[in-house]
Amino acid sequence: MSSAINHISIHTNIPNMTNNSSETEHTLDCEPAYLDNDFMHNSSVYKEFLAERNEILKHKWIESEKAGSDIGFEKALLDWIQKHRSNWRNFRKNKKS
Repeated sequence: MSSAINHISIHTNIPNMTNNSSETEHTLDCEPAYLDNDFMHNSSVYKEFLAERNEILKHKWIESEKAGSDIGFEKALLDWIQKHRSNWRNFRKNKKS
């Protein structure tokens, strides 16, 4: 598995006892599990998340047009959850059956 991230650098102001620098870089070689793109893109949970996010973004666009300015993602999210989420989920559930 290849990944764009193969190490993480952490900068601290804790002095390194082996050199005179007041800033030390610590490198951790790791590859987080969430970077497994094959698993992520084939996951039904991830696909549902993307579908829901797309609906929220559409709602944001529609409501922003009505308001005459950008309402922001958080307001659109909360409004969509309150007004549309349960019906949208029921529609998706029935569509799969």
